[in-house]
Amino acid sequence: MPLAEFTRKLVAQQDLLPNEVEPAAAALAGTAHSDDVKADFLTALAKKGETPVEVAGFAQAFRSRSIDPGVGAWSDRAIDIVGTGGDHAGGFNISSLVVLTLASAGEVVMKHGNRGITSKCGSADLLAALGVRLDASPELLRRALDELGYVFFFAPNYHPAFRQIAPVRKLLAARGQRSVFNIIGPLINPGRPAHVLMGVFAEAWVAKLADVLDLLGVRAGLAAFGDLGEGRGIDELTTATPNRVRGVGRLRSIDGWWQPEEHGFARVSFEGLKGGDVTENVAIVQAILDGKGPAGLVDTIAYNTAVALWVVGRTSTVREGTERARDLLLGGAVRRKIEATREFYLSR
Repeated sequence: MPLAEFTRKLVAQQDLLPNEVEPAAAALAGTAHSDDVKADFLTALAKKGETPVEVAGFAQAFRSRSIDPGVGAWSDRAIDIVGTGGDHAGGFNISSLVVLTLASAGEVVMKHGNRGITSKCGSADLLAALGVRLDASPELLRRALDELGYVFFFAPNYHPAFRQIAPVRKLLAARGQRSVFNIIGPLINPGRPAHVLMGVFAEAWVAKLADVLDLLGVRAGLAAFGDLGEGRGIDELTTATPNRVRGVGRLRSIDGWWQPEEHGFARVSFEGLKGGDVTENVAIVQAILDGKGPAGLVDTIAYNTAVALWVVGRTSTVREGTERARDLLLGGAVRRKIEATREFYLSR
């Protein structure tokens, strides 16, 4: 069915059937349709409202078109710490520090991300500044999993199909129109980790993306949104906010709101969780490692690390992992992991 026919169906408020998503994805990734036709389809899908089945279908379609880094031997133990982006809250790169803290704890972490698009500093920007090579080959990344315990998959290296979609995304961005491609980035990690802690840009999408992760077969995970009030929020679990959470897989029964106090953290002002450009964020990392970072930011990194330890089954409660997370972050383990990262990539 031509893409225009799918668009007419969406305009009529009809959902795509599972067997219609793949041909739609193929049309978007191909060259037979103009950017305007693709934009009409994506706009109609967004205005109808994407269902979990549709989002999961697009994620599966673009996963199948991604480059396989050959890390399946680690995937069953691995976790991704990722956010959808798009919240415009200006928060620090919390997930990047959580990755390093988890790796310091001996957990396998596969992070998938990009440079900053809706923020001044994306995960790729900060991790590259801390020594990670964005152009690392799959072979080198497999060695990194062995030696460092974590890898970063730089999204543009693994999703060649997105080259045909970049122009239409730019066109939609100029119109101020969101699309399904603002959502599926965190769902198409080429390493296929069995666990995920996903920050979500809007409360309404928490349950929906948890359903998507279930459809994609995630073994255990959590989708979370931090409510900043007055209609604002952040795609992070924080100690400054009430946090809307939904469990995935083994944790599917989790569904509600978490307050930082119930996990042993003092509530803080969101101002202390803000970041800046890559230079400013590297300085924040250094301050944290020197024991001089904002207390609320340190707590938020420890909070997310403790949740991740619980998600992978290393602890039986979130509280159980909080002190260990703080000790790793402030006691020198994360600093040593950063030094080991620089040495690993510089020597190859």
